[in-house]
Order: sequence, then C-alpha cells, then structure tokens
Amino acid sequence: MLVAVADSGGFTAAAVRLGLTQSAVSHAVRGCERKLGAVLFERGRRGAAPTAAGERVVGHARRILRLLAALPGEARQGEPGGPRGPVRIVAFRSAAGRVLPAVLARLAVNHPELEPQVRVIRDLGRGTAGEVADGRADLALATLGAAIPPGLVSAPLYREGYALAHQQGHPDPRSLPLVDWDENCGSYTADWWRRQDWIPSATINVSDDTVVLSLAAQGLGMAIMPMLTLDRLPDGLAVTDLGPERPYRQVGYVTTPELARTAAVRAVVRELRAAPLPEGAGPAGEAGEGVSRRP
Repeated sequence: MLVAVADSGGFTAAAVRLGLTQSAVSHAVRGCERKLGAVLFERGRRGAAPTAAGERVVGHARRILRLLAALPGEARQGEPGGPRGPVRIVAFRSAAGRVLPAVLARLAVNHPELEPQVRVIRDLGRGTAGEVADGRADLALATLGAAIPPGLVSAPLYREGYALAHQQGHPDPRSLPLVDWDENCGSYTADWWRRQDWIPSATINVSDDTVVLSLAAQGLGMAIMPMLTLDRLPDGLAVTDLGPERPYRQVGYVTTPELARTAAVRAVVRELRAAPLPEGAGPAGEAGEGVSRRP
C-alpha cells in the first residue's frame, strides 16, 4: 500500500490499483504512521506525496517487495539453467554504453533464464545508487564516492581519468572559455578542480555531454571530460592529456546487502568482474570515501 500510494500519487488511485477501498488504504497508512511515529505522506487536494520520512520508508518497502519477488528464483537455485527471472540494472550513459553490452552478452550465454532489465539515467543528485536505495533497481553502475546512500554495499570496477577536449589545432586550448555540463565533476574531482587556477568559471553550461563536445569542436570553449564520454569524437575535436596529476573517478557497482546474496545479482556481479576494462579506463584503485564492504 505504501508503494502504491507513492507511485500513484494518492490514496484513491492506489486503492483502484490494489482493488481496495480508499478508506482501507487510508486506514492502513495511518496505522503505519502511528506505529512508526512519523508522517509518511503530505495530504492535499492534489493527492498525497511522500515526506522525507516517507521516501525512506517507501524505499525500504520497495526493497522488501523485491526480495519477496526474488523468493521463487532463490528456491530453485541449483536447478539447470541457473538463476532466472528479472534483474533490474541501472547505469549512467557512458557506463551503459561501454560496460554493459559485454556483460549482457555473457549473461545471455551463461544464464539464459535471467532477464536483465536495464535503465539509463542521468548521473545527477543521488544518481544511480539512489535508485537502488529507493528500491527501483537491484544493482547500479555508479560513480563511487560520498554520494552513495548509507546502508548499501559497493565495490570498484574501474578507474576513469579526465582529459581536456578542445578544437583541433588550437594553439592554447587552456585559454579558452570553459564549457561544462550538469553531470560533470563531483566530490571525486572537486579538490583537484579547486587547485587549478587556469580553469575559469563555466561560460556555457548545458544538460548533455554530446552538446559540450560539439561546442568544443567548434572552438567555442574547452571541456574537461571523463575519458569514456570521449569515445565518439565529433569532427574537429582533439583530446589532450591533463598530465600525471589529472583527476579520476572510480566507477563500481552498488546493491543492497540483501540483494547481494541473491543468485541473480551474484551472477551480474561475476560478469561485471570478468568483463574486460573499457578502453580509456584503468584498474580500480582502493575503495574510496563512501565505498563500503564488497558483497
């Protein structure tokens, strides 16, 4: 009921979805609120929206429902065909394009009964790891760092350096204005960024990295980009190494302690670890800030 109210935006819509009366859903939710000692939904004319406490509780509710859904597959462990059923994977664009294809191909061969369901989202705010914390995904490819929500488990897969993208043939690309995009940088590069007195404030900020590269190729600015976003360079764009002190980001997988023990998630993790490093990435270093134990 908690998940239905959150997803449908109101008690009446949730009741229709569940085949119950509105009063039954409302009564049950109020009972939850009394037991937990917290208001879970803000009620209004336009429906019901989760409070901050409600977001956390609904996230746990989604995870509980996912574990219940995983029970049949867990009961059949050891049967021919290996793990079966859906496994929900979420990733940001460059990881989805450069890492997942090989992993999905190996899963299709080694675990044909498994049904990967992949979503690609922007690496903003709580990012892909937030989808796992909220119960919307079983496993995420995520940038590991301080943004990983507490209570999850994670491990690094590869380390990705940053490089300078600029117009080919420009005599002094570092003198150009900075073109940036919403998903760039983060806690893992912020210290490096602050130490660079040659980097100006962004004069152009866009919401898509492909637009950044197109602008840089036209000589309208330079951009500091993670290497895996530089796989398909537009005509006229060059990439220059930032030197031995260049920043890195650590990319790994994130899941919940409970799902880490399920056969489906273990199968995905094995294939992620066995996959070759994408071109432009290096071996993962030590787990950094916000990275918890390896499941």
